[in-house]
Amino acid sequence: MTILDRIVEDTRTLVARRKQETSLRDLEAQPFFHGPTLPLAPALRHDHLAILAEIKQASPSKGVIRPDLDVPAIARQYKAHGASAVSVLTEPQHFQGALDNLALARQTIDLPLLRKDFIVDPYQLVEARAYGADAVLLIAAVLDAVQLRDLHQAADELGLSCLVEVYEQREIDKLDFDQVQVLGVNNRDLRTFEVDLDHAPDVFAHVPEHVVQVAESGLRSAKDLAYLRRRGVDAVLIGETFMRAKEPGVALATLQRETERLLRAERLRLAS
Repeated sequence: MTILDRIVEDTRTLVARRKQETSLRDLEAQPFFHGPTLPLAPALRHDHLAILAEIKQASPSKGVIRPDLDVPAIARQYKAHGASAVSVLTEPQHFQGALDNLALARQTIDLPLLRKDFIVDPYQLVEARAYGADAVLLIAAVLDAVQLRDLHQAADELGLSCLVEVYEQREIDKLDFDQVQVLGVNNRDLRTFEVDLDHAPDVFAHVPEHVVQVAESGLRSAKDLAYLRRRGVDAVLIGETFMRAKEPGVALATLQRETERLLRAERLRLAS
């Protein structure tokens, strides 16, 4: 059993328990459930590389990344320093996440919020809406084509956007691009954990132009981001790099500024 398999199995057990503890009616009675949602796709497509900044405390491979997780403070920093949207880890057993962190972020900022978790059941979509999410992550590696379509449709009906994530090019065959607006590609090989910056752009070469392209994982330097932007990527999802910084928002602003400097220098070189 891989780490991903174990997380999905644990998630199914957790969802079954939550269903017993909190009914759909109770979730639908929460204030956030009836509030407006912010669309993810337009937030991630600009004339510059957009950053989807992540709030997470730990990961299975790195352990605890930020022991002193102050969700409101980090959310405020991300908004103040130019994040286009914010991802909040809510998986509790392997990432030390919590749905309450999503609610805290929603109370703090008005940027689009992505619930980053292992969505395997429509119940989790209702949870996401009830705790203030604007979007959810759907992982093609853990869902078949029918499950992906049905969960995406259920999310649409709740007013939630979807970031659909693939690891391998063959997973694209599961997707309906009349439905998918935002696609994430993980640059990290889940078997070796090595990062290949060419992986995401190579996969994106096989998807329609209308799809917003989000590169994920292992992104640390302005050189990395400038390279991805030159290859047509619209946005990047970055978590660990910011979570390890003393001031995550300052780290975000510095990375964004240095990326734009490199891209500007490249444009001037080509124009001369």
